[in-house]
Amino acid sequence: MKKLSAVFVILAVTAVMIFVPACRKPINWNEEDADPRLSGGKQTVFVEGTGAFSQPFPDMSEARLALHELGDAHFEASFVASPAPKFGGLGPIYNSNACFNCHINDGRGKPIASQEAMTSMLFRVSVSGTGPHGGPLGAPGFGGQLQDKAVFGKQAEATVSVSWVAEVVFFDDGDSIALRKPQWSFNNAYLPLPSGWMYSARVAPPVFGLGLLEQIDDATLYAFADPDDRDGDGISGKPNLVWDVAKNATVIGKFGWKAEAPTLAQQVAGAYNEDMGLTSYLMAAESSVGQSQHDLLTDDPEVPDSIFNAVVFYVQSLAVPARRKVTDATVLKGQAVFQQAGCNGCHIASVTTKVDVAFPETSNQLIHPYTDMLLHDMGPDLADGRPAYEASGSEWRTPPLWGIGLTKVANGHTYFLHDGRARNLMEAILWHGGEALQSREFVRKLNAEERDALITFLDAL
Repeated sequence: MKKLSAVFVILAVTAVMIFVPACRKPINWNEEDADPRLSGGKQTVFVEGTGAFSQPFPDMSEARLALHELGDAHFEASFVASPAPKFGGLGPIYNSNACFNCHINDGRGKPIASQEAMTSMLFRVSVSGTGPHGGPLGAPGFGGQLQDKAVFGKQAEATVSVSWVAEVVFFDDGDSIALRKPQWSFNNAYLPLPSGWMYSARVAPPVFGLGLLEQIDDATLYAFADPDDRDGDGISGKPNLVWDVAKNATVIGKFGWKAEAPTLAQQVAGAYNEDMGLTSYLMAAESSVGQSQHDLLTDDPEVPDSIFNAVVFYVQSLAVPARRKVTDATVLKGQAVFQQAGCNGCHIASVTTKVDVAFPETSNQLIHPYTDMLLHDMGPDLADGRPAYEASGSEWRTPPLWGIGLTKVANGHTYFLHDGRARNLMEAILWHGGEALQSREFVRKLNAEERDALITFLDAL
């Protein structure tokens, strides 16, 4: 045993001598020399099937892979109402009973078609004013999120239905495309909806690659920002500034459709709490506190710390699928159109993550997420009219585009944008307004061949 221990110490010291200096010293990446297929740097996987979004980082130790797999098992676990020997604590009001239900194969959710129960989307709700830390002021009797389901003996807050209003948009060459706009209705509310009721529909966003996005330094995001549009390009991105529960401070928001969560830990805690009614050490109070549905139990936190941390690590260590067809002539033409349209003003292709010796898999990586992580005014057609911290009712965070072409095969649908109104990528482009209005009009003037090239490029990301 002593001999084995000595060998282990020698190996460990050698590893530290080799590895730590390499991690501490940033690499000055030359993008022209980098492999453009590696969207997630060394954490890229060459998988194009249904599991494209569900792969662990390929460069992880055995111990960290085991932690990833533990988190995976609990990400897919279905919770039930207490008391229960395993996975208890669901509700009493909730939207779903498993993370995996909303994030289909670790990808994006989809909207309801009409009156069916929501399975992979939700509604944030609030009234005018701000909460104690500058966030949205929860709606009296409903809190910050509408829960459309409840455990036995309790009443859900309300149900939701939607009707779709058609709108035809014409391209300059005479072709046309039919868009659809949702009109949401709230039914069977357990209380009258409060005065000043505001709501925001959100489909579940993809969760792969988030560990790399978390490692984009705040200074990089501030360097991307141009809130007063001093360069005159019509784009004025800004970071959201949100409340960090763990730090007890205001910091940059990075995750969610309006960048309302500063860290993946807080994002996971919020999802457990609001989506499933589960408490954790970060959010120890039930989402139903103060409401008639509250269970009055003293079983919090319902998610053990070790499991919570494993699920956070799972989300942090999901790999990014590789770009495809990077030398294809049509893809290259579409890439040129993407840049000529100015789409890359917000969907920034490349960024380098910060150096982090505590998370070497994500440290100092040249990645290609196609996002600036900032808030942009997307115009009145996409506005939800519901402010969230620094985000106005028409501002949204630029979503990453990496892997977007695999949505159909991985998730079984092609619904895009925050509420899933777009049924394909061209519809999503044509809903852009505000700071992206010039880009949308550029696309609207393209001929069919150029439009097809643009979509082919996006499909290859």
